[in-house]
Parts: sequence; C-alpha cells; structure tokens
Amino acid sequence: MAEEFEVHGPHNHELDHVAHGHHKSDNFSSKIAVMTAIMATAGAIFGFQAGSTQNDAAMFKNKAAIVKTEASDQWNYYQSKSNKQNLAELALVLPGVDRTRYEADIARYKAEKEEIKKKAEDLDKSSKEWEEKSDEILHQHHRWAQAMTALQIAISLAAITLLTRKRWLQIGSYIVAGIGVVLAACAWLQVSLTLPFLP
Repeated sequence: MAEEFEVHGPHNHELDHVAHGHHKSDNFSSKIAVMTAIMATAGAIFGFQAGSTQNDAAMFKNKAAIVKTEASDQWNYYQSKSNKQNLAELALVLPGVDRTRYEADIARYKAEKEEIKKKAEDLDKSSKEWEEKSDEILHQHHRWAQAMTALQIAISLAAITLLTRKRWLQIGSYIVAGIGVVLAACAWLQVSLTLPFLP
C-alpha cells in the first residue's frame, strides 16, 4: 500500500488560517475604511448645507428682484405725479384759468410725490439689503461646496491608499480632509476666508 505525504508550505498554512477565520485583522485597511466612512458622512452633511445655502441665496435674490420691481413701480408713479404737477404749473400761465384750483393741485401733487418718493427709496434700500444677503449666503454656499469637494478628493485618495498601501497617500488623504473641515468651519461660522486659490 502506498502512503501519501503532503507537504504544507507557508502559503498553504496561511490559506488554511484565512479559511477557518484565524487570520490577523488588517489594521491598516480598517483604519482607512473607518476614516472613509467618516469622511463620506461629513461630505454628505457638507453637501446638504451647500444645497441649502444655494437655495437660500436664490430665494433672497428673487426677493430682491421682487422688491426692486415694486420700487420701480413707485418711481413710475412718482414720475406720473411729477407730470401732473408740471401740467398744473403750465396751466397757471394760461389766461382765464382758475388759479386757486391749479395751485391746490400743485400742492397736492408735491405732497403725494414726497410720500411716493419715500416709499420708493425704502423699497430700493430693502432690495439692496436682500441682494447683500443673497451675496453673503452665496459666499457661504461656495465654502460648503469647497468643503464637500475636498472630502470627495480625500475619499478618492483613501481608496488609492487601500490599493497601493502607501502611507504618504494616507497622510495626504487626511490633510485634504482636514482642509475640507476647515472650509466647513469657515462656512458654518460665516468667516470670510480669502486665499488666492479660492473664489
């Protein structure tokens, strides 16, 4: 009877351990996976904030346009009263007209114009304020969007890190994620951050 001998090499031994669940955990991959999940969650929050601020900026811009239209209507009304006042003043120089009537009309038009002018100026001021709010929130939107983009880049670097197992890529991923967090903090705190490479 022939006996069979089986020689196990280190590779076969490691495969047996993996098959039976006795392998060592891959700490490097686990850390990258956890950080990627954290970055993805933060990126989702930053993306939501970017969308929210973009919507707010559009609503404020729309409100500014509506108020500007109302102001334009008031200025047109003011111009109409000015034209009527001019006609009444012209009528005063015509012979045989009732001067008292036209003088009363002129006084009334002047008073009405002042009220209309004040309302138009207030509407212009309000429109400008809405425009400034829109610009401010749009700047905040840009910071949220940049923070989200930085985290997306960090996640991509983390994926490449898992494939290549390069420590410098891992560090690079964390640095880019850190930049994203700083940008998000600036957006949250409404801090104006001026860097030459950021709009």
